[in-house]
Amino acid sequence: MAKVTGFLEIERLDRDYEKSETRLKNYKEFVHPLPLAEVGRQAARCMDCGIPFCHNGCPVNNLIPDWNNLVYRDQWRSALDTLHSTNNFPEFTGRVCPAPCESSCTLNIQDSPVTIKTIECQIVDRGWEEGWTQPLVAQAKTGKSVAVVGSGPAGMAAAQQLARAGHSVTLFEKNDRIGGLLRYGIPDFKMEKHLIDRRMRQMEAEGVIFRPGVEVGAGISVQQLLADYDALVMSGGAEAPRDLPIAGRELSGIHYAMDFLTQQNKRVAGDAEEKAAPNGTLSAKGKHVVVIGGGDTGSDCIGTSNRHGAASVTQLEIMPKPPVKENKHLVWPDWPLKLRTSSSHEEGAERDFAVSAKRAVGDLNNGSGGKITGLECVRVEWKLGDGGQMKMVDVAGSEFILKADLVLLAMGFVGLRKAGLVEQAGVVLDPRGNVAANTNDYKSSQAKVFACGDMRRGQSLVVWAIREGRQCARSVDEFLMGSSQLPR
Repeated sequence: MAKVTGFLEIERLDRDYEKSETRLKNYKEFVHPLPLAEVGRQAARCMDCGIPFCHNGCPVNNLIPDWNNLVYRDQWRSALDTLHSTNNFPEFTGRVCPAPCESSCTLNIQDSPVTIKTIECQIVDRGWEEGWTQPLVAQAKTGKSVAVVGSGPAGMAAAQQLARAGHSVTLFEKNDRIGGLLRYGIPDFKMEKHLIDRRMRQMEAEGVIFRPGVEVGAGISVQQLLADYDALVMSGGAEAPRDLPIAGRELSGIHYAMDFLTQQNKRVAGDAEEKAAPNGTLSAKGKHVVVIGGGDTGSDCIGTSNRHGAASVTQLEIMPKPPVKENKHLVWPDWPLKLRTSSSHEEGAERDFAVSAKRAVGDLNNGSGGKITGLECVRVEWKLGDGGQMKMVDVAGSEFILKADLVLLAMGFVGLRKAGLVEQAGVVLDPRGNVAANTNDYKSSQAKVFACGDMRRGQSLVVWAIREGRQCARSVDEFLMGSSQLPR
């Protein structure tokens, strides 16, 4: 283990941020890495618990005490090998993962978990800086070919693992660049996109062929892929956004969060405005912005709106305000429900809870052209209803109107886009509308067709997508070869 008494002697210290007034002027990452010596000190806090709850908290089952010990002993390259043994892309998770491992850390019982996410990120970043991260090319080709459709973290992980097993892998992506929601959903200030490009170069050297700008189910049929390849992996995202069916929804100025975020990511990538926003520019500059939805996507909308120069930003959440501190006796080591304040919240936003939007307000008679000018809302209570289910009830007399020039819907996703890929594949869907496949073999109802990531489990975290892509790759390898040496 790391230093036996480290957790008693060393206080938790995490990365800090660039000041808000500075970071709001650009879209670059603003987290300051810790000095390497301090990273070693933080790793020394790991208790190497008899039951490492962090393993279970981490969806990819990272060997966290192992690489903490190696960092403490200044064996960084071995730490990198250990980290990569369970996670293909720790530079992604080290930036955008909410770190359920830290919630599961034994030291979190006293609210001072090991800075696992920081240590993970700095291990992989140093690996790239030192040139330790190199392509892992298969020693022999199997003669088998696999098409992977969807290039988010699940598809990238599946493609990389299958290529390393010796298969010929082609990764299809309907957008013009590889990366899925990593590329066009997560703002650059949280994760710069050169990190994806760097992994792409590694994967190309390992034999992965990238086909961006090809929509399977439109530009090329599923039947054609099944004829050309020995297996097909469906690894697209849960892309159907949850709508807000209220009066006035047709007013201009109400948009899905992903439309807003994607435009800005394309601008940062250098695309001209007509390419970044072919259906019209969405800008928060000088506007009163209302973000509906209290999750990560809503937070990303806040950070982007503030960088645009919004006049004000308000975030609405339909659920009650969670407690600032969870009851450890009830929830640890599971992921707790508690109030979470992101870096974007700290940059400036009003947050309101237990609020439901009822009507979009716009003045059609004074030349506004049907634009939204306000959002009529009501406060709600959650009460136990018939059958033991919680029911939302409007609070009488609590109606109010928020000034709103731009409303961004960030209420999550309801499932897959059915048209094209899913319909042509003819796969059975589960009751939630996702592709039906279990986590033992990831096989769909159709021969040769596998499913993983958000397409199988629904909207989830990047780290869950990586896990599913890796496990699916092993199942595909077993299907093609009869057995597999790939890890689960």
